[in-house]
Amino acid sequence: MTGSPLSSIPDAMVSIRSVTKKFGAFLAVDGVSLDIRPNEFFALLGPSGCGKTTLLRMIAGLEALTSGEILIDGEEMSAVPANRRPVNMVFQSYAVFPHMSVEDNVAYGLKVSGTPADEIAPRVREALEMVQLPGFAQRKPDQLSGGQRQRVALARALVRRPKVLLLDEPLSALDAKLREHMQLELAQLQKKVGITFIIVTHDQDEALSMADRVAVMEGGRIKQIDEPGAMYENPKSRFIADFIGKVNLLDASVTRLSGDAMSVDIPGIGEISLANGGRSGAGLADKVCVAIRPEKMAISIAEPTGAAISVRGRVTEWAYYGDVSNMYVVTETGGLKLSIMIQNETRDTMNSVDIDDKVWVTWSPSDTLLLEA
Repeated sequence: MTGSPLSSIPDAMVSIRSVTKKFGAFLAVDGVSLDIRPNEFFALLGPSGCGKTTLLRMIAGLEALTSGEILIDGEEMSAVPANRRPVNMVFQSYAVFPHMSVEDNVAYGLKVSGTPADEIAPRVREALEMVQLPGFAQRKPDQLSGGQRQRVALARALVRRPKVLLLDEPLSALDAKLREHMQLELAQLQKKVGITFIIVTHDQDEALSMADRVAVMEGGRIKQIDEPGAMYENPKSRFIADFIGKVNLLDASVTRLSGDAMSVDIPGIGEISLANGGRSGAGLADKVCVAIRPEKMAISIAEPTGAAISVRGRVTEWAYYGDVSNMYVVTETGGLKLSIMIQNETRDTMNSVDIDDKVWVTWSPSDTLLLEA
């Protein structure tokens, strides 16, 4: 998706219009257009090298555009230097000054920008209260935990009251439990301060749990923009389905078409019928990709009855994660390897099925997605 804006949002806080960035012969960002709403938590998500950080740095004014334009609150930014843009940025490394107290770290930006002295102390107190560090003003960074240092970096960015806060992989240096806690805190903070947040991340869980909308990038282009739930449940391409969460991707061919209904043949499983299959736009004999999320599938020892799609197979692997287990089943015909996510609802869940057991894997036709091959 390139060229004209992907959406036209009246009074957008950030408008990115046909933006391209080249580093020599390398095309890092390729004609990206999108609008970001006022007070929106927006995520730029994608694998390393997809262009998301370069795009964020262009919004900040830290990288020049090769072509296109960026508007912030209706003002075109090409002639506005980074230090005069109504944005502030929080980096992955936090970049807090180790020799300064928390209070001095937060106040630094106000002092260098010429804020009147009598305004600085109350604004610093307000910023520290926002990030739940009101009693930490006199501490040094080496006396703080990783999560507390991250909050200091956030307070320092927020104290200047930017219209847009840019976050470049802000939680990647934290351990898993603290990162999950900070995800919730960041989302709550964004609602509290009521300004536009734009976060760059390669972590799907991070983007889905915090953002109002997510843009997935690949090769310098935006592949899909959507709300988290809509993107997960209705990916527009094989790449999106594979990148967002876990998924079983099965090659198939169209065997029958009738109105909105479609039948496809999956080698190793056979023919299945899908009531909403026609939405893929595929024609008879076309190659398609069938996608099923692992948590939508179930396993049973007894042969299932009813309208669910079912296939016989053998359990080959089992990965235990505490709250869930990921089971792998190889189909009897065709040797397809399926991933099934099992919720460990009781303490003896793992005893119900064992490695090498013969099982049935079932899922609903309504949970089956058809994508371009």
